[in-house]
Amino acid sequence: MNFKHLYYFWAAAHAGGIARAGTQLHITPQTLSGQIKLLEDALNKKLFKKSGRNLELTDAGRLALDYADEIFSLGAELESAVRQEKEAARTQLRVGVADSVPKTVAYRLLEPALNLSDSLRLICHEGKLHALLSQLAVHRLDLIIADAPIPPDVNVKAFNHSLGRSTLSCFASKNLAARAAKAFPASLSDMPVLLPGTESAVRRKLDHWLKSRTISPRVVGEFDDSALTLAFGREGRGVLFAPTVLAAQLKREHGLIAVGRIDTIVEEFFAISIERRISHPAISSIMSTARSELFNA
Repeated sequence: MNFKHLYYFWAAAHAGGIARAGTQLHITPQTLSGQIKLLEDALNKKLFKKSGRNLELTDAGRLALDYADEIFSLGAELESAVRQEKEAARTQLRVGVADSVPKTVAYRLLEPALNLSDSLRLICHEGKLHALLSQLAVHRLDLIIADAPIPPDVNVKAFNHSLGRSTLSCFASKNLAARAAKAFPASLSDMPVLLPGTESAVRRKLDHWLKSRTISPRVVGEFDDSALTLAFGREGRGVLFAPTVLAAQLKREHGLIAVGRIDTIVEEFFAISIERRISHPAISSIMSTARSELFNA
């Protein structure tokens, strides 16, 4: 069955006649009658019958009109739904944040997207990088913020976009800062230390750095959640490690003082997307601001 023929029948039935429907559709009555005749031939049923100078629906015509009403109503709903989804795609940014990324860094990276438009809705999910990549692969995420590139064992067609890099620094609350800064980094051997979780890329680098300098700190906590690390560090429970670029912010917002910098450890941050060339304006804003302002790349 040709749905164009069905549409012409549907229009004629609701217009109350061939001539009126032809005017509304901007086609001749002869053309319209011919299209409806093709539909009747396909259904092997008459859909209209003459009643004086007018046309009336046959029983088959009324049945066909009921179905046509439902079909074209669903078509209108489909068009509306697709239009709304397209509009939502322009006003939503679905971001996965690897749980090993410091929350302060994640906020600084995503902040430019919110500044771009008041109508943007930022939808964030936190998790392990492998799980987030699975979501990206099926288009449930637009972007992933991570502290490592796509692992070589992950078969996902996506692209790494470097956002920037920063050396690592050691931070402490006021009551620990003077002691930690004295003879840094050897002083860490006598200090309570808060370490990032073992899954983070920087933890492996830290372990190697401590071992190579024969530093054996008293580890009082290991945290996958960097916000929790900051909470413990702010209360003076131990010194912690964070990107050097956050030094001013950590002092201003958490009262944490930088007591030493580790130039041999560099943290890198990536935006991972399914696009090789970024087209989403919010993602472009994130990348350009990260490179020009946060990391000064």
